[in-house]
Amino acid sequence: MAERFVAIGDSFTEGVGDWDERYPNGVRGWADRVAKQLSKADPATEYANLALRSRVLDDVVEHQVDAAVALDPTLVTFFAGGNDILQIRIDLDDVLARYEKAVARLSATGARLVLFTSYDLRLSPLLEPLRIRNNQFNRRVREVALAHDALLVDHWAMRAYSHPRMWEPDRLHMSRHGHRYLAAAVLRTLQVDHTITLRDLGTIPPRTWREAATDEIDWWQGWVLPMLVRRWRRTPIGAGLTPKWPDLIRPDSGMKRAAAGK
Repeated sequence: MAERFVAIGDSFTEGVGDWDERYPNGVRGWADRVAKQLSKADPATEYANLALRSRVLDDVVEHQVDAAVALDPTLVTFFAGGNDILQIRIDLDDVLARYEKAVARLSATGARLVLFTSYDLRLSPLLEPLRIRNNQFNRRVREVALAHDALLVDHWAMRAYSHPRMWEPDRLHMSRHGHRYLAAAVLRTLQVDHTITLRDLGTIPPRTWREAATDEIDWWQGWVLPMLVRRWRRTPIGAGLTPKWPDLIRPDSGMKRAAAGK
C-alpha cells in the first residue's frame, strides 16, 4: 500500500527558515523534502502538511490532530510544544500530559508515528530557564515515544546543529541547511534511501568578545523584544496563514505545480 504521509505541528514542520516562494506560505521545509523522497520510492505516495507557525500545543491538537486522523494516514509526524516552552509562565507537567494524550490519539490510528525532541538551543545566558524546560520536555518525549511505540528523531542529540549556519538569525528556526539535514535524519529513521545531498558547512569561524557582544545585542533588539511584543499583543507571526497542504497531494506530480494551482 502506498504511503499516506501527514505532517502536523508548528513552524518546525511548516518549514520556516527554508524559504522558497514557489511553495505555499513561502516555505519548503524538511517535511516537503521527506514527502518528495517518499514519492521517489513509491510514486503513489500521498502527502498533507497541516502545520502552521506560532501554534502552541492546544492549537495543534484542536485544529490538526482530528484533521490528520480523518485523512487515514499510514505515516504521521508530530512536533508540538516548542512554543509552549517559550511562554513566560506554563505548567509544563500539564503541557506534557496533553502532549501524551495527543500522541495516544495519533497512535491509535495504527499509522507509523514519528516524534521529535527539541534541539538544545543555547539562546542566551539570560534565558537559561528555557533550556531547563526544554530538557524536561525532551525527557518526557522520549518516554512517550517508548510508551506508544513511536519512532523518535532525537534532534537534541544531533551534533551537526551546533553549527550556526544550521540556524536562521533568530536562533529558533532551522535554516535551509538545517531542514535538509533533518529531512535526511527522518528518512534514515524510516529506513528510506534518499538522494538529499548534505553540504559541508566548514569550520565555525572564531569571534572576538566584541563581535559576540554585538551579535547578542542585535539578537535581543531584532528578535527577542519584537517577539515579546507580539506575544503581549496576541498577534503571532502567521496569524492569517492557512496550512500549506490541507488536502492530500501527490508529490510525484510536482509540488511546485500543485502550489501554482492552489
